[in-house]
Amino acid sequence: MSAALQIDPARTAVLSMDCQNGIVSIYTKGDKDDFVVRAASVLNHARASRMTVIHVKVGFRPGLPEVSSRNQLFGAVKASPQHQSLFQEPLGNIHPGLAPTEDEVVITKHRVSAFAGTDLAMILRANDISTLVLFGIATSGVVLSTLLEASDADFRVAVIKDCCADLDADLHEALLAKLFPLRATVLSAADFIQLVHD
Repeated sequence: MSAALQIDPARTAVLSMDCQNGIVSIYTKGDKDDFVVRAASVLNHARASRMTVIHVKVGFRPGLPEVSSRNQLFGAVKASPQHQSLFQEPLGNIHPGLAPTEDEVVITKHRVSAFAGTDLAMILRANDISTLVLFGIATSGVVLSTLLEASDADFRVAVIKDCCADLDADLHEALLAKLFPLRATVLSAADFIQLVHD
Protein backbone atom coordinates (compact mmCIF):
# COMPACT_ATOMS: atom_id res chain seq x y z
CA MET A 1 0.00 0.00 0.00
CA SER A 2 1.30 3.43 -0.89
CA ALA A 3 1.78 5.84 1.98
CA ALA A 4 1.32 8.64 -0.54
CA LEU A 5 -2.43 8.08 -0.80
CA GLN A 6 -4.29 10.43 1.48
CA ILE A 7 -8.06 10.38 1.45
CA ASP A 8 -10.15 13.45 2.11
CA PRO A 9 -13.62 11.90 2.48
CA ALA A 10 -15.36 15.08 1.35
CA ARG A 11 -13.51 14.97 -1.98
CA THR A 12 -13.47 11.20 -2.52
CA ALA A 13 -15.90 9.02 -4.46
CA VAL A 14 -16.02 5.24 -4.33
CA LEU A 15 -17.20 3.72 -7.61
CA SER A 16 -18.77 0.25 -7.47
CA MET A 17 -18.77 -0.82 -11.11
CA ASP A 18 -20.74 -3.48 -13.00
CA CYS A 19 -21.52 -5.46 -9.83
CA GLN A 20 -24.72 -6.81 -11.34
CA ASN A 21 -26.22 -10.19 -10.46
CA GLY A 22 -25.34 -12.03 -13.64
CA ILE A 23 -21.86 -10.51 -13.95
CA VAL A 24 -20.97 -11.22 -10.30
CA SER A 25 -22.10 -14.86 -10.69
CA ILE A 26 -20.09 -15.44 -13.85
CA TYR A 27 -16.88 -13.67 -12.83
CA THR A 28 -16.52 -14.56 -9.15
CA LYS A 29 -17.64 -18.22 -9.28
CA GLY A 30 -16.56 -19.96 -6.03
CA ASP A 31 -15.50 -16.66 -4.43
CA LYS A 32 -18.86 -14.92 -4.87
CA ASP A 33 -19.86 -14.67 -1.20
CA ASP A 34 -16.40 -13.50 -0.11
CA PHE A 35 -16.25 -11.00 -2.98
CA VAL A 36 -19.60 -9.48 -2.01
CA VAL A 37 -18.63 -9.30 1.68
CA ARG A 38 -15.33 -7.53 0.86
CA ALA A 39 -16.97 -5.10 -1.55
CA ALA A 40 -19.81 -4.39 0.88
CA SER A 41 -17.27 -3.63 3.62
CA VAL A 42 -15.65 -1.03 1.33
CA LEU A 43 -19.03 0.57 0.59
CA ASN A 44 -20.08 0.58 4.23
CA HIS A 45 -16.84 2.18 5.40
CA ALA A 46 -17.09 4.77 2.63
CA ARG A 47 -20.63 5.60 3.74
CA ALA A 48 -19.62 5.78 7.40
CA SER A 49 -16.81 8.16 6.42
CA ARG A 50 -19.25 10.29 4.41
CA MET A 51 -17.59 9.66 1.06
CA THR A 52 -19.64 9.88 -2.12
CA VAL A 53 -20.69 6.40 -3.31
CA ILE A 54 -21.55 5.96 -6.98
CA HIS A 55 -22.83 2.77 -8.59
CA VAL A 56 -22.15 2.09 -12.25
CA LYS A 57 -24.06 -0.52 -14.24
CA VAL A 58 -24.37 -1.65 -17.84
CA GLY A 59 -27.80 -1.29 -19.38
CA PHE A 60 -29.57 -0.68 -22.67
CA ARG A 61 -32.91 0.45 -24.04
CA PRO A 62 -35.08 -2.15 -25.76
CA GLY A 63 -33.49 -3.01 -29.08
CA LEU A 64 -30.09 -1.66 -27.94
CA PRO A 65 -30.13 1.53 -30.06
CA GLU A 66 -26.97 2.63 -28.21
CA VAL A 67 -24.93 -0.20 -29.73
CA SER A 68 -23.24 -0.21 -33.12
CA SER A 69 -22.72 -3.50 -34.91
CA ARG A 70 -19.16 -2.23 -35.51
CA ASN A 71 -18.45 -2.48 -31.79
CA GLN A 72 -16.89 -5.91 -31.40
CA LEU A 73 -17.79 -6.37 -27.74
CA PHE A 74 -21.27 -4.87 -27.50
CA GLY A 75 -22.19 -5.79 -31.08
CA ALA A 76 -22.01 -9.41 -29.94
CA VAL A 77 -24.42 -8.57 -27.11
CA LYS A 78 -26.81 -6.88 -29.54
CA ALA A 79 -26.78 -9.99 -31.74
CA SER A 80 -27.56 -12.37 -28.87
CA PRO A 81 -30.79 -12.35 -26.82
CA GLN A 82 -29.03 -14.66 -24.35
CA HIS A 83 -26.25 -12.10 -23.78
CA GLN A 84 -28.79 -9.28 -23.53
CA SER A 85 -30.50 -11.06 -20.62
CA LEU A 86 -27.38 -10.36 -18.53
CA PHE A 87 -28.26 -6.66 -18.61
CA GLN A 88 -32.01 -7.01 -18.04
CA GLU A 89 -33.86 -7.69 -14.78
CA PRO A 90 -33.21 -9.69 -12.69
CA LEU A 91 -29.66 -10.52 -13.87
CA GLY A 92 -28.96 -6.89 -14.74
CA ASN A 93 -29.85 -5.58 -11.29
CA ILE A 94 -27.06 -4.56 -8.94
CA HIS A 95 -26.30 -7.42 -6.55
CA PRO A 96 -28.48 -6.98 -3.43
CA GLY A 97 -25.44 -7.21 -1.17
CA LEU A 98 -23.98 -4.16 -2.94
CA ALA A 99 -27.20 -2.29 -3.67
CA PRO A 100 -27.31 1.50 -3.57
CA THR A 101 -28.98 3.35 -0.74
CA GLU A 102 -31.77 5.70 -1.76
CA ASP A 103 -29.51 8.77 -1.89
CA GLU A 104 -26.68 7.19 -3.91
CA VAL A 105 -26.18 7.90 -7.60
CA VAL A 106 -26.61 5.07 -10.10
CA ILE A 107 -25.10 5.61 -13.54
CA THR A 108 -26.12 3.43 -16.47
CA LYS A 109 -23.45 3.11 -19.14
CA HIS A 110 -23.52 1.63 -22.62
CA ARG A 111 -19.77 1.15 -23.11
CA VAL A 112 -16.86 -0.27 -21.12
CA SER A 113 -15.65 2.88 -19.33
CA ALA A 114 -17.80 4.46 -16.64
CA PHE A 115 -17.09 7.82 -18.30
CA ALA A 116 -18.01 6.96 -21.91
CA GLY A 117 -21.32 8.60 -22.80
CA THR A 118 -22.37 9.15 -19.16
CA ASP A 119 -22.68 12.17 -16.88
CA LEU A 120 -20.12 10.76 -14.42
CA ALA A 121 -17.58 13.54 -15.05
CA MET A 122 -20.24 16.21 -14.47
CA ILE A 123 -21.34 14.59 -11.19
CA LEU A 124 -17.74 14.39 -9.98
CA ARG A 125 -17.12 18.06 -10.86
CA ALA A 126 -20.36 19.16 -9.22
CA ASN A 127 -19.33 17.44 -5.99
CA ASP A 128 -15.72 18.70 -6.10
CA ILE A 129 -14.34 15.14 -6.20
CA SER A 130 -10.58 14.79 -6.73
CA THR A 131 -9.98 11.17 -5.62
CA LEU A 132 -11.64 8.05 -7.05
CA VAL A 133 -11.59 4.64 -5.39
CA LEU A 134 -12.48 2.01 -7.99
CA PHE A 135 -13.57 -1.60 -7.86
CA GLY A 136 -15.69 -3.87 -10.01
CA ILE A 137 -15.93 -6.41 -12.76
CA ALA A 138 -14.06 -6.93 -14.96
CA THR A 139 -10.52 -5.90 -14.08
CA SER A 140 -9.62 -5.84 -17.79
CA GLY A 141 -12.87 -4.08 -18.67
CA VAL A 142 -14.56 -1.34 -16.66
CA VAL A 143 -11.78 -1.06 -14.06
CA LEU A 144 -9.00 -0.68 -16.64
CA SER A 145 -10.96 1.66 -18.91
CA THR A 146 -12.22 3.87 -16.10
CA LEU A 147 -8.82 4.00 -14.39
CA LEU A 148 -7.06 5.14 -17.58
CA GLU A 149 -9.66 7.83 -18.26
CA ALA A 150 -9.65 9.03 -14.64
CA SER A 151 -5.86 9.19 -14.59
CA ASP A 152 -5.79 11.21 -17.81
CA ALA A 153 -8.35 13.59 -16.24
CA ASP A 154 -5.97 14.17 -13.29
CA PHE A 155 -7.99 12.38 -10.64
CA ARG A 156 -6.07 10.73 -7.82
CA VAL A 157 -7.01 7.06 -8.24
CA ALA A 158 -7.00 3.96 -6.05
CA VAL A 159 -8.06 0.43 -7.00
CA ILE A 160 -9.32 -2.13 -4.47
CA LYS A 161 -7.57 -5.22 -5.82
CA ASP A 162 -9.54 -7.90 -4.00
CA CYS A 163 -12.84 -6.32 -5.04
CA CYS A 164 -12.01 -6.78 -8.74
CA ALA A 165 -12.49 -9.94 -10.75
CA ASP A 166 -11.73 -11.18 -14.25
CA LEU A 167 -12.19 -14.41 -16.19
CA ASP A 168 -8.49 -14.27 -17.19
CA ALA A 169 -6.58 -14.75 -13.93
CA ASP A 170 -3.18 -14.04 -15.52
CA LEU A 171 -4.39 -10.78 -17.08
CA HIS A 172 -6.06 -9.80 -13.79
CA GLU A 173 -2.79 -10.29 -11.90
CA ALA A 174 -0.69 -8.55 -14.56
CA LEU A 175 -2.91 -5.47 -14.53
CA LEU A 176 -2.89 -5.24 -10.74
CA ALA A 177 0.85 -5.86 -10.45
CA LYS A 178 2.25 -4.04 -13.49
CA LEU A 179 -0.07 -1.54 -15.16
CA PHE A 180 -2.37 -0.21 -12.45
CA PRO A 181 0.45 0.84 -10.05
CA LEU A 182 1.80 3.18 -12.74
CA ARG A 183 -1.39 5.26 -12.57
CA ALA A 184 -3.05 4.42 -9.26
CA THR A 185 -2.57 3.18 -5.72
CA VAL A 186 -3.45 -0.51 -5.56
CA LEU A 187 -4.68 -1.71 -2.18
CA SER A 188 -6.85 -4.37 -0.58
CA ALA A 189 -10.24 -3.83 1.02
CA ALA A 190 -8.58 -4.17 4.44
CA ASP A 191 -5.93 -1.60 3.45
CA PHE A 192 -8.65 0.84 2.39
CA ILE A 193 -10.60 0.40 5.62
CA GLN A 194 -7.42 0.90 7.68
CA LEU A 195 -6.50 3.98 5.64
CA VAL A 196 -9.93 5.50 6.18
CA HIS A 197 -9.70 4.91 9.94
CA ASP A 198 -6.18 6.36 10.30
